[in-house]
Amino acid sequence: MIKLSTKGRYGTRLMLNLARHYGNGADAVILKRIAEEERISIRYLEQIIIPLKINRLVKSVRGAGGGYSLARGPEDIRLSEILRAVEGNCCLVECLEDGSYCEFVGTCPTFDIWKGASDLLRDYFESLTLRDVMARAGKKGRKAQARAGR
Repeated sequence: MIKLSTKGRYGTRLMLNLARHYGNGADAVILKRIAEEERISIRYLEQIIIPLKINRLVKSVRGAGGGYSLARGPEDIRLSEILRAVEGNCCLVECLEDGSYCEFVGTCPTFDIWKGASDLLRDYFESLTLRDVMARAGKKGRKAQARAGR
């Protein structure tokens, strides 16, 4: 089974955390706070934030009240951008990225299957913004509250 690494999962959680703080005055959030809220090692977050910053998904704010914030609004950042920044391209098999990886690329009976599945996965992540994921999380939270209130 193909699995997303912790970099992809935690990078997405980090970005969602920044999205929750976006636009409420104090946009910049220190990594220590995110680490505590998300229960992720601050050292790991320090590694994950670098490619997000390099890919211009987050920006750093210096000084008092400094930290990190989204470089664009949650509606303008796609899940595919986050995953590409921390994981690399969305390919199920190596030969999709590098045709020289396998000598059978031109004749492989399963190449188109792996390409089609990779395209579907990439397109799905491309279709979701941070705002979309936040909306889904809000719906889940409301359902959980309703069940708890019964």
